[in-house]
Amino acid sequence: MQCSWKAVLLLALASIAIQYTAIRTFTAKSFHSCPIPSPVNCSLSQDTDAPDRLCDESPTFAYNLSRKTHVLILATTRSGSSFVGQLFNQHFDVFYLFEPLYHVQYTLIPKLTQSKSTTDRRVMLGASRDLLRSLYDCDLYFLENYIKPQPVNHTTDRLFRRGASKALCSPPVCEPLGATDLHLEEGDCVKKCGTLNLTLATESCREHGHVAIKTVRVPEVSDLRALVEDPRLNLKVIQLVRDPRGILASRSETFRDTYRLWRIWDGTGRKPYNLDVTQLTTVCEDFWNSVSTGLNRPPWLKGKYMLVRYEDLARNPMKKTEEIYDFLGIPMDSNVERWIQNNTRGDRSSSKHKYGTVRNSAATAEKWRFRLSYEIVAFTQHACQQVLAQLGYKTAGSEEELKNLSISLVEERDFLPFS
Repeated sequence: MQCSWKAVLLLALASIAIQYTAIRTFTAKSFHSCPIPSPVNCSLSQDTDAPDRLCDESPTFAYNLSRKTHVLILATTRSGSSFVGQLFNQHFDVFYLFEPLYHVQYTLIPKLTQSKSTTDRRVMLGASRDLLRSLYDCDLYFLENYIKPQPVNHTTDRLFRRGASKALCSPPVCEPLGATDLHLEEGDCVKKCGTLNLTLATESCREHGHVAIKTVRVPEVSDLRALVEDPRLNLKVIQLVRDPRGILASRSETFRDTYRLWRIWDGTGRKPYNLDVTQLTTVCEDFWNSVSTGLNRPPWLKGKYMLVRYEDLARNPMKKTEEIYDFLGIPMDSNVERWIQNNTRGDRSSSKHKYGTVRNSAATAEKWRFRLSYEIVAFTQHACQQVLAQLGYKTAGSEEELKNLSISLVEERDFLPFS
């Protein structure tokens, strides 16, 4: 039986209509996290050789129709990341989260810091990417999989450093506070606001125009490629680096037990035979690999990556912060400006604890020169010579040169954002 041309035409039009409807439905769906009882099931399906894979259990896709800007501060410990985080935390339209990946690490691999396993790293990164996707979509319920003990009725008092997020200490998450509580210290926020209701936190996230997250638990920018290329996100990465000599000095003072052997070397002048040099070399290797990727300007990072040296930010915080916000395409509000003015001119007594951000930023950036012995500085310069040159950090040839206040150990460099 032969079909008339009219019948064929009608069939073709019907087919096109069905495909159009399917595509509209496909792209209009909201993004939902993988429907799994345990995040490990999803994490283990992540493959670093196939970064675009999501969970195997029927993933749904959608585009970031609202065009929120999603910001990730990529850093390492004691590099000034808490300071940079506050530049976003103070913005009225930014929902800021402080180290949510802490929960992933200490749930999946509690001793990851001592682990050298490639498998452990892949599991951690896979789970981290899943969680970041959900948090940028304001799905804070996904975080419950990693909080121990697990929240009851979506409430918990175990969120790591909850008080470091202004949004989590303000309405609707927290009852309106009095006039004297406008600038709460981190611990006071937790006391006054009580347990965290993740439903209210989710509402707050959705009411903000942008989401910013700080992490020191992702080694390199290439580990984020799947998120950068995800059409559901508008992710921009701020990679923060610092002179490795400054990082080592700060860690030795802050993590006294972990860096005990470095402190013995600094105090006695004798290098311990069992010194764990990977505490230093891992930082330099991660910096080298990540910065090399960024400076090579691969197409997938175009318009998505900005390299920031902590020293440049510390010396001229207002100018550098304006450059960061300009890169992100977000207007910088007066709250951020006011915070910079109040928190970069403090004296030594201004910071109440080791993670404080009130300080003389310019002096803090170079204080390491008077903390470390020249022997340790020389060792660090040799171990990290590639990345020091890459990032424009000068080496000191003698103790006198190291201590000379008139000599800047940071070259003038203009690391323009990749646009």
